[in-house]
Amino acid sequence: MSEKVIRRSLAVLPMGTVMKLTSLTARQIRYYDDHGLVQSQRTSTNRRLYSLNDIDRILEIKDYLAEGMNIDQIKRVYTKQSERKNQQQKRKAGQVSDNRVREYLRDDILRAGGLYPNSNSQF
Repeated sequence: MSEKVIRRSLAVLPMGTVMKLTSLTARQIRYYDDHGLVQSQRTSTNRRLYSLNDIDRILEIKDYLAEGMNIDQIKRVYTKQSERKNQQQKRKAGQVSDNRVREYLRDDILRAGGLYPNSNSQF
């Protein structure tokens, strides 16, 4: 993970800062958190802390609500996005790079011609 990704995912912003950045009330933000749309982290004193990624998500939720969507519809949007991301990761994990395909092909040709260094050729 890159340093930028790590920094954006660190939960360091308290509720008051999030309220100022998003122009939402604490109750609205807690509501999104309670419905699983945002996952805040808790301190040892049980205070909620949010990351920059959480702020982006909250602002996105705010935009969806302004467009007329309800919480259930927003949840479905995020569920679909998550499913698509998982499918892409599975596809990516199963793909072989062009360079690796070339290596396989080269090895097969060398083996078939008896030229592979590890083969027990009689040359």
